[in-house]
Amino acid sequence: MDNERITAASANETEEAKERSLRPQYLDDFIGQSDVKNNLGIFIEAAKLRHEPLDHVLFYGPPGLGKTTLAGIIANELGVDIKVTSGPAIGRAGDLAAILTNLNDNDVLFIDEIHRLNRSVEEVLYSAMEDYALDIIIGKGPSARSIRLDIARFTLIGATTRAGSLSAPLRDRFGVLSKFEMYRPDELASIIRRSARLMQIDIDDDAVELIADCSRGTPRIANRLLKRIRDFSQVRGSGRVDKEAAEVGLNALGVDSLGLERLDREILSTIIERFNGGPVGIDTIAASIGEERVTIEDAYEPYLIQRGLLYRTQKGRMVTKLGYEHIGAVYPFGEEREQAFGDDQPTRSDKGKKKKRGIEDIDAQMKFL
Repeated sequence: MDNERITAASANETEEAKERSLRPQYLDDFIGQSDVKNNLGIFIEAAKLRHEPLDHVLFYGPPGLGKTTLAGIIANELGVDIKVTSGPAIGRAGDLAAILTNLNDNDVLFIDEIHRLNRSVEEVLYSAMEDYALDIIIGKGPSARSIRLDIARFTLIGATTRAGSLSAPLRDRFGVLSKFEMYRPDELASIIRRSARLMQIDIDDDAVELIADCSRGTPRIANRLLKRIRDFSQVRGSGRVDKEAAEVGLNALGVDSLGLERLDREILSTIIERFNGGPVGIDTIAASIGEERVTIEDAYEPYLIQRGLLYRTQKGRMVTKLGYEHIGAVYPFGEEREQAFGDDQPTRSDKGKKKKRGIEDIDAQMKFL
């Protein structure tokens, strides 16, 4: 479901293949994430001077911000090969052992969605990351014995959208921890201009700015919107993407000036019209619009909260004054309602608290670095 949305931050297999032609190959060409990029430039140069593999790197943050792209850039800057896989694809410890034994010195292993690794696979990864060795059990029962197999010195790059889901032993073995932030409109505009140049799209500055404002702070969404608006311009227009063509394309796609889609607006209007603006429970919202709870929580709600259109409170979800204004509804309450619910956060479970502490630990380590 999420991959079918025009503003979904995750990519499907077809789009992933097409994105490769737009990805920058070196740090100088990478736009945005300046703190991450500058630090990595120093770490890479130091590793090359010492003729050593780069320390293990963990990228964490929302999808579509360039974690996979930056992993490929690191390999290019180091002048080594990169092996790309994902946590769910490594089902057994033997799968990981096969990958690691085929790496050469200083090669890069990139594991996307590393938080979804099996615990048995993680156990094998610990010794590989620290000692560049694999502990393998041969035989079964009383005759079983353990042998240690040396492997090439490599760099592991892990990427995750859920840093708090990583186990502490695995997280502590990464020497470089980098948090990816949402992109500013001017950074997205630079990315759109670069992509338009590579795809040979004639586009106006006004159209670039409009697309950037609707891209939810995510380069993947910006490139996707650019491709779809190009299609509308070629079929129904002159082929040149100007502001008018961009507005026509965005309207046809159901994307408004804040990057909201139809279901985003339906969530807001449902809470306002049926539940007096809230608070209302997430299960009630899901039943009212005919959508699954997990889809609303993972795909729609985060961006509505980021843009200040929705509050998540102990009593349920509530539309803010800005949310009323965005969909053209009259805000019937006073400022005291905003103040009463603005800082009201949902009660966290013990598991949620642990996840929050895990993310805070990573941020603290980033400040140290």
